[in-house]
Amino acid sequence: MVTLPAFADLHVHFREPGQTWKETIRSGSRAAARGGYTLVCTMPNLDPVPDSPEHLAVELEAIGRDALIQVLPYGSITKGRLGQELVDFHALKGACVAFSDDGSGVQHRETMREAMRAAAAEDVIIAAHCEDNTLLHGGYIHDGRYCHEHGHQGICSESEWGQIARDVELAAETGCRYHVCHISTAESVDIIRQAKASGVRVSCETAPHYLTLCEDDLQEDGRFKMNPPLRSADDREALIEGLSDGTIDVIATDHAPHSAEEKSRGLAGSAMGIVGLETAFPVLYTRLVRAGRISLERLVEAMAVAPRRIFRLPEAPRDYVDVDLDTPFIIHSSDFASMGRATPFEGAEVYGKIRRTVYNGITVYNDNLTTL
Repeated sequence: MVTLPAFADLHVHFREPGQTWKETIRSGSRAAARGGYTLVCTMPNLDPVPDSPEHLAVELEAIGRDALIQVLPYGSITKGRLGQELVDFHALKGACVAFSDDGSGVQHRETMREAMRAAAAEDVIIAAHCEDNTLLHGGYIHDGRYCHEHGHQGICSESEWGQIARDVELAAETGCRYHVCHISTAESVDIIRQAKASGVRVSCETAPHYLTLCEDDLQEDGRFKMNPPLRSADDREALIEGLSDGTIDVIATDHAPHSAEEKSRGLAGSAMGIVGLETAFPVLYTRLVRAGRISLERLVEAMAVAPRRIFRLPEAPRDYVDVDLDTPFIIHSSDFASMGRATPFEGAEVYGKIRRTVYNGITVYNDNLTTL
């Protein structure tokens, strides 16, 4: 057993309000605690969209009532996440951890420029889902070998890195604090590395599945479908290198639960998104640390320390997690606290089982108890 700082996830979807058949604040925060997390930031893909204090209040009420750990909401960048009219950043910043239209990229350069100017004036973070809709062409998996061999529609890498290139230029121009969500391509890593070297205020995250899987692992199953998609083996290697050298600051799960029916339609028809809070640490510890790709210290930095530092969140000395690093176990989604069950790691043997999670000095998950 080792004791580590509790983890913080800058990118989760808890679906409440609006889609509580997929997840709730209660079930999502239980899943987080089971995965070793005591702080998560919830994305604004909600109904109502948290684009005003009145709409945000609905989510805050659910958090205050049901959260087992610290849950901090994002506000949207644009009203309704429609990519057109900006929200009032000043009115929302006191209650929002950052601002994102996650699930869709801000398509128009001038809209993003104005958003970054307003965000810079308020000293808040723009966290961008980078995706150029004009390059999607109905794609739903990576435009690579597997896609071509199996007759699928592909998503090209430029749909991601093209918007990142645009946005780092705008961040340099405006001085905005800019965070890039769930990067998946080698080009994205290179652009961000160069931007950091030139002094742009940019940070970024990737997810466990992009670091440990690639298109070679795809199966004709909805649990392998997410956005961005699993890319090539070369992209995966570039991401690991970017994590190792500090270009990639944070590992965030992009925990995105859907109903079993929504994930039952194969690669072509299933909803985008997988769950990740309960598998993140053991998968990463097993496939990166035990494999000698990164150190345990670097993993803890990316999962626990950097998220708080980059988003200027208070340190949490009374938050910690006890982990069994030596006993292997099998991932079974039927054991999850999350209402979502779609994981590409179903049946995998891993190490790094979370035995206890402590939040603000209080045990919120204990592997030996089922009542928490």
